[in-house]
Amino acid sequence: MGIELNYIEGQTPVDEDEKYGLRILSITTREELDEFEQLNIEKAVEWTMRRKFSQEIIFTEQFVKELHLRMYDDVWKWAGKFRTTNKNIGVDWQIISVSLKQLLDDCKFWIESNTFPEEEIAVRFSHRIVCIHCFPNGNGRHSRLIADVIISHIFNKPVFSWGSSNLVKQGEVRKQYIDAIQSADKGNILPLLYFARS
Repeated sequence: MGIELNYIEGQTPVDEDEKYGLRILSITTREELDEFEQLNIEKAVEWTMRRKFSQEIIFTEQFVKELHLRMYDDVWKWAGKFRTTNKNIGVDWQIISVSLKQLLDDCKFWIESNTFPEEEIAVRFSHRIVCIHCFPNGNGRHSRLIADVIISHIFNKPVFSWGSSNLVKQGEVRKQYIDAIQSADKGNILPLLYFARS
């Protein structure tokens, strides 16, 4: 395949087989790929803004896949499909559906029992789904968009700002994000919660 991808800290490498799922064969650089993905993601964001999704719809495997599909379908043939290989992060690929079901059920319970404040529920969901790492790629961006859907559609609050920066690019804001994710990995969700509203 003609595309050579360079990765920065926290990015999941795309397997050679997954590169063959690229729909736009003229892409040859990471920058071009990022640009086409961002255009596709903007269409998905618009889709989420034009509709109203209930909790019953959002907390389903079907919605999780549909959102990823709408974010990446113009670029990747495997968009919206769970990965079939293990990565440098995430659960074993064979238990993705089970792990996601547990997360969806947990989140419904958190809401019903007021376990956490509303914003924390959305951020905890984002963190857990990125740890599961359902898809071959795009999991971080997908996790942030689904958190935005949760906070805006279920709780009627503004979407998160996520550092008001493009987190795909190397830089100080991305470092803060990665540090916040790593703190959440160790059980401290507060840095990620603060970052989401920064």
